Amino acid sequence: MPTTRPRHLITETEQVAQALNDASARWPADKDNRAKLLLHLLEEGHKAVIGQRESVVRGRRHAVARTSGALTGLYGEGYLSELRDDWPA
Repeated sequence: MPTTRPRHLITETEQVAQALNDASARWPADKDNRAKLLLHLLEEGHKAVIGQRESVVRGRRHAVARTSGALTGLYGEGYLSELRDDWPA
């Protein structure tokens, strides 16, 4: 089918063939269409990447929330002024 969009070629290596064979068990309706199986794998891989990224973001936000305020009161009033007084002019 003609298209102006970029095309991508994949060689069916042993690893790719095994992934497609495994995909055919997951999507039996498409077992005879390797291109559709490849698209299924691409979609699932994309979902996994997005899910992993979201998990990392959740973990970072949790760490910030967990440690928020942990240093409250550690530095007294005027701390920065005193620190700056020690700096050379």
